[in-house]
Amino acid sequence: MPDLTAIKAQTLAVYERQAQAWDQIRDVSLYEKDWLTRLLADHPCPARVLDLGCGSGRPIGQHITALGHQFTGIDASPAMIEIAKHHLPAATWHVMDIRDLSLHQTFDIVLSWDGFFHLSEEEQRAALPHIAALVQRGGNLLLTVGPDAGEVTGTVAGETVYHASLSPQDYQAILAQAGFQDVTLTPNDASAWGRSILFARNKA
Repeated sequence: MPDLTAIKAQTLAVYERQAQAWDQIRDVSLYEKDWLTRLLADHPCPARVLDLGCGSGRPIGQHITALGHQFTGIDASPAMIEIAKHHLPAATWHVMDIRDLSLHQTFDIVLSWDGFFHLSEEEQRAALPHIAALVQRGGNLLLTVGPDAGEVTGTVAGETVYHASLSPQDYQAILAQAGFQDVTLTPNDASAWGRSILFARNKA
C-alpha cells in the first residue's frame, strides 16, 4: 500500500516543481465548459468569481475572464501563481492555501476544479464551511470531488499526488447546513472526463 501520509505531505511540492510542465500539458480544450456554463447561468455579468486551486489560470480563468466576469484565483503554489499572472495579468491572484483562506469579501461564484480534492477528509470537513461562507447570498459553488468517501492517488507530470473525498451524503449535509438550496453530486461524469461534480446552488 502507498504511504498516503507521505504522498499528501509532498503534493504541494510536486505542483511547485512541476508548475511549468503542468501548464504545458494541461488540457485547454475546455471540456469543463458545460459545467462552467451551468455554474454561471444564474448570475448576470460581471459576476465575482473565485477559483480555489487555480493552477496556471488556463483554461478556466481565461474562459471566465473572456466572458467579462471578475476573476480571482488562489493557489498554494507560488510558481503556479507566477505563471497565472503571465497568462492573465488583469485578474486578481493570491498565493494562499485552501485550508487557511484570508479573503475579506464574498463572491457570486466559488469553484475548485481539481484543487479541493487534494485535502484530506478531515481537512475538507473543516474547510468546506469556510469556503461556503465566501459565497454571496444567491451564489453557487462547484467542486470536483470523488464519487464516494476515501483516499486515492493520482499523478502530476509523472509524480504521485494525493486525493480524498467525503461521501455524497456528507457533502450534501454540510452544504445544506451552509444554506445552499440545491446540492447535487454527479459521479464520474463522462462529459467532464470522469470527474465527480459537486454542485451547490442558490445559497440562502
